[in-house]
Amino acid sequence: MTAKYSAITQLTLARLREFYREPAAVFWVYGFPLLLALGLGIAFRDRPVESIPIDVATDGPAGYYKAEEYAVLLRADPRLKLTLLDGAAAKERLRTGKTGLVLTPTAAAPGWEFLIDPNRPDSVLAQSAADSTLLRAANPALAAAATVESNEVGGRYIDFLLPGLIGANLMGGGLFGVGFNIVDMRVRKLLKRFLATPMSRRDFLLSLLISRLLFTVVEIAILLAAARLFFDVSVRGNWFALGGLVVLGGAAFAGIGLLVASRARTIETVSGLMNMVMLPMYVTSGVFFPADRFPDAVQPVLQALPLTALNAGLRAVINDGGSWSALGYPAVILTAWGVGCFALALRVFRWQ
Repeated sequence: MTAKYSAITQLTLARLREFYREPAAVFWVYGFPLLLALGLGIAFRDRPVESIPIDVATDGPAGYYKAEEYAVLLRADPRLKLTLLDGAAAKERLRTGKTGLVLTPTAAAPGWEFLIDPNRPDSVLAQSAADSTLLRAANPALAAAATVESNEVGGRYIDFLLPGLIGANLMGGGLFGVGFNIVDMRVRKLLKRFLATPMSRRDFLLSLLISRLLFTVVEIAILLAAARLFFDVSVRGNWFALGGLVVLGGAAFAGIGLLVASRARTIETVSGLMNMVMLPMYVTSGVFFPADRFPDAVQPVLQALPLTALNAGLRAVINDGGSWSALGYPAVILTAWGVGCFALALRVFRWQ
């Protein structure tokens, strides 16, 4: 028993030494995720609402002077950016996305009509803003509703983004950190040499999984520290629950990485297989936007994906203040993927 644990320990230590002797590997595991988080956090930081471009057609049925009158009223709203143009030029600007709406003065009530692109959110927003401004100008006695601004920590985009980035890094590290390394050793004939030793297949694969989890702890700690320092993102929930979820997520994706690389013989093959596994989850598992934006018909499939479950659990702990009770569903999904893939990898793994 002692010899077995000693073998796993020595294999894990060898993997750690090999990793930290490669500056490029250290950068891609620790440096790149940090730069990605900082870049996206700055790009999607809280900013004032941008002005909404609106074009007023000067050749409408009500004439140029009516267009000027509407332009004066709309310019009083700081949200709106007005341009006076003839109808043809304004329609062309709407078609090319340079304006959100074309307002044409008319003789019939209420005195104007809108041309919008219903498939563009900014166009629908422009219609609502222009319509409310003109109606309020026509009824100045109408009382305005009170406005209370809310910008609490936990509800910003960076608060939504950080758990998704942690989940994506766990997925990428598990697949490439484990699977790519196995195939690289297979290409360099190192696995063939291991075959001649008394080392067992299980000890070898477990050492890769354990070393990946050790890298993960440092990686996530750096991300959380940077998020706290630069964006005031804090963990509202139980830290031990977060740690357990990170370990489960790292183990699940390491198991998937083992399975993907169990028989791949070239770097090109394993890279293609890993991208085939990762890219759909990057898009559909709630990294950059909620997974529930996809149709209801595909939700059962999306909710069964390991990255979807991991991101849901991370947001429950980090943003919603969840504890162990919030991890039931994510824990079941991640455990099923991790145990199932590792067991299957043990059966199909080939040294050469």
